[in-house]
Amino acid sequence: MTTHLRYPDHRLNPLIAAGLSAFSLLAGVLITAAPATAAPASAAPSADAPAVNAPSTSAPTAADGPGVGTPWVVTLGDSYISGEAGRWAGSSNADYRRADALGSHAYHDNPAGTGETIAGCHRASSAEAHIGGGVNGLNLACSGATTATSAGSSFKPGIDFYASGGNKGQALMLQEAATTRNVRMVVVSIGGNDFEFASVVQSCVVNFLTSPSWWKNYCHDDDSVEDNFTAANVAAVRSRVVGALRNVATAMSNAGYSTSQWTLVVQTYPSPVPNGSGIRYSESGYTRQSTGGCGLWNQDADWANSTALPTINGALLGAASDVGLPNVRTLDMTHAFDGKRLCESGVGLYEEVGLASWQSAGAVDRTEWVNQIRTVTTIGDSPYYVQESLHPSYWGQLAMRNCLRQVWNGGTPRSGSCTVGNLGAAKLTPTGEPSMLLSPLDKG
Repeated sequence: MTTHLRYPDHRLNPLIAAGLSAFSLLAGVLITAAPATAAPASAAPSADAPAVNAPSTSAPTAADGPGVGTPWVVTLGDSYISGEAGRWAGSSNADYRRADALGSHAYHDNPAGTGETIAGCHRASSAEAHIGGGVNGLNLACSGATTATSAGSSFKPGIDFYASGGNKGQALMLQEAATTRNVRMVVVSIGGNDFEFASVVQSCVVNFLTSPSWWKNYCHDDDSVEDNFTAANVAAVRSRVVGALRNVATAMSNAGYSTSQWTLVVQTYPSPVPNGSGIRYSESGYTRQSTGGCGLWNQDADWANSTALPTINGALLGAASDVGLPNVRTLDMTHAFDGKRLCESGVGLYEEVGLASWQSAGAVDRTEWVNQIRTVTTIGDSPYYVQESLHPSYWGQLAMRNCLRQVWNGGTPRSGSCTVGNLGAAKLTPTGEPSMLLSPLDKG
């Protein structure tokens, strides 16, 4: 879904779940505190903006292929690796331009930079594929993707070999790309949409908005939510992820690679919100959603971190083991945004922390790395997309890129768990990324 939704000014919008990306998590939403002006989307960042590795524009040479030529990193999966919400560096309810790091062309990934190769994939230039340092990046992920291709009204390529009318699955795209590129590392983040997490969080936010603080209606015990986390469904999703990973291996084999020539990295999802006790807005009233864009009851936020996220990530890690390949590594992002999550104490909106814009000194440390869940009231033109809700923002995308570069490890990929390197005093690297810390995998 790429169109901006417009609703009358009432507190709870119609529920429209179709087409949302993994962890978009709520249909029909734009933050209730709309921009004060209806100015057009901002221009490109100014010259004093932090330097960021741009997507590689170099084309493979005729001789490039398995084991030959400049190394490439390829990313596959859904919105949490495609770059969804990578336009926005934090949030402001007063003026969106404060947080607009990449402008209206943020998701334009076609060769001319004028549009999207696949509508709605939202492959931002800030996405983690582009680690730089002599390594080219190719981002084939797509916001809204599941393990299998969806060829409905909104085409979403899964990690398969789908081919019809010029549309292709991500595994087939990888196979074709790898024949003329020296693909050394393939990074996969998939499964959130298979768990239907969009509808889960929709339920959570709706329950928050429609029940009083003295009679809370929680989402984690709703039948529709519990059904997504039964043992049978978890096993089914895990099996589908295994199939997707095997498709990646098949694509690389078909392109002429042995397992010693490339590495498969399975990447988990980060926690986007803190536990209830760490949310800086009260449960009473509607400020938690109307200002912060994080309308969840404390117990539901706790459940998201204690049950939902570990279950989803556990299915991914289990699939990485089940696939039985010797060249598999894992990148655990579970705690990558801890301290910088949506509505977390210690960070805030630009107007809350007293900073003018994302280019202000200290913005990376004092603002959130996860985009707001957006709700009604944005009427008329707006630069926001519904599907950007609850995704890593510009800072979050660059943080994940910094993690992935450490996994690349100079061409000898390794596993690890990633966290903020200087929590409470986050710093930018010379390439403009938050400095992150890759530690041995957390087995807890």
